[in-house]
Amino acid sequence: MKKEELYRLLENGPVYLDGATGSNLQKAGMPTGVCPEQWILDHPDVILDLQKRYIEAGTQILYAPTFSGNRIKLEEYGLADKIVEINTKLVQLCREAAGEKGLVCGDMTMTGESLEPMGDLELEELIDIYKEQAKILYEAGVDLFVVETMMSLAETRAAVLAIKETCDLPIMVSMTFDEKGKTLYGNTPEGCMVVLQSLGADVVGINCSTGPERMADMVRQMKPYANVPILAKPNAGLPQMVDGETVYDMGPEEFASFGPMLMEAGAAVLGGCCGTTPEHIASLVAATKNMKPVPVMQERKRVLASERQIQEIDINGPFLVIGERINPTGKKELQESLRQGSMEIVCDMAEEQEEMGAHILDINMGMNGIDEKEMMLEAIEEVTMTTSLPLCFDSSHVDIIEAALRRYPGRALINSISLEKEKFEKLLPIAKKYGAMFILLPLSDAGLPKDINEKKEIIHTILARALELGMHKEDIVVDGLVATVGANKNAALETLETICYCKNELGLATVGGLSNISFGLPNRAFVNAAFVTMALQSGLTMAIANPSSDIMMNLAAASDLLLNKAGADLNYINRMAEFDAKKKLNL
Repeated sequence: MKKEELYRLLENGPVYLDGATGSNLQKAGMPTGVCPEQWILDHPDVILDLQKRYIEAGTQILYAPTFSGNRIKLEEYGLADKIVEINTKLVQLCREAAGEKGLVCGDMTMTGESLEPMGDLELEELIDIYKEQAKILYEAGVDLFVVETMMSLAETRAAVLAIKETCDLPIMVSMTFDEKGKTLYGNTPEGCMVVLQSLGADVVGINCSTGPERMADMVRQMKPYANVPILAKPNAGLPQMVDGETVYDMGPEEFASFGPMLMEAGAAVLGGCCGTTPEHIASLVAATKNMKPVPVMQERKRVLASERQIQEIDINGPFLVIGERINPTGKKELQESLRQGSMEIVCDMAEEQEEMGAHILDINMGMNGIDEKEMMLEAIEEVTMTTSLPLCFDSSHVDIIEAALRRYPGRALINSISLEKEKFEKLLPIAKKYGAMFILLPLSDAGLPKDINEKKEIIHTILARALELGMHKEDIVVDGLVATVGANKNAALETLETICYCKNELGLATVGGLSNISFGLPNRAFVNAAFVTMALQSGLTMAIANPSSDIMMNLAAASDLLLNKAGADLNYINRMAEFDAKKKLNL
């Protein structure tokens, strides 16, 4: 199945999935403790009857019963050596049930083992495990994939990457959240949407978790960030124990009564999870078939995400700071710490910058005497456990940037991509593959642009290539390329013109290393302070800076206030209260 076929199906939505498999198999006699996949193969008439009834109820996409058909889960039953046979036959049964009336979806889920550092599973090992199952399902002839009932965003990324590196079939993803709207690993609905759609998932949503009413709230959290259709597959209410059996309390009509609510919240792909039956799906179809889904948002937001929180980047919004301190250049204590393999100072710097008001943290491990890639990956692991801020990866080596993006369980920012041949040709496709945003640095192999016109030409060249690869202008932040005014009297003017041009003419976000402007001058703080206010007036979105600089942070807050940016009044008052309190402590 080509992605365009799925999109055409979605355009005529809503699209209907099936309901529960496990709870219906248990009703049909499947005992606890057995391998569900093997039991199905031993009782093929049960799954054929169930899935044919789902098709008759209105299901358009059937989930092949390959839910736990990965090597790790099958090994628990001593069946790992039958992984090809089991997955292939299960797809064939589903295809028989679907006939010409439905699509067959290869179903994948968690392995039951956790990734490092929470568990012992290495990322590449997990990706290989998912690739093995994805390849079997693809060769068995599935039309698309679903990665469902996921509780870890990091493990979900691994599954999506595995499928994308195996084939080009469409991918649906659905996460499972608790009553507080968090996964077991603390991931949020909006964060999952941002990360997974940027990674290339074609449909993102929620399954299991709760009954339909509570799920509608989570769909609403996803909707403002969704540029792909949202999936909702709720349980039939809450589970209860009756005579030693798990029973769900919501009948077909009550379940279906929440269908319109889910669609009004933003869901376009509907189905049922635990406790639902073909009757639940039939009632859901009847209640919603004449509704049109809320259109997928065409406007794109600039959003980065860690595992636990998102950071919006608004070119008309508050000034943001990318904390620059986690960089060993010129920091002897940090250098020595890294040589000893310690991340203590790195984690301290991460915490301090978050406390000082940084919104994003730049990570640079470039120095002699260490394995930069190994230290970058270790820094990601440690910093993501220390702070919830999204990360920006800074390295002169393409392979290190790719390794960082592959490991990072969020949506990161690349610092940076220039017109230098290797970065331009290799890093742009990498940014696209991993769904990263990037800083566009207007440099070429010839060095600094000789004037503003050459700078604009470089910006347009990189922008055009990024768009050609399928990226969007909202994925790009242009570095104003701040030079020192001591060497070039027009340095500030050229940077300000670049900022104005990118924001007003191209609709691009901008960034700059503001302190560069004063290099070599006396009393640099005054020059920096003046430049901050001028840059903000010109439309600067954010800066790579040290958030402990009170003069810069205070002037930025004051400038936002005077420019009447959203929330700037309270932000200024709160910042001044903290500043005054800090001054009193230092008296």
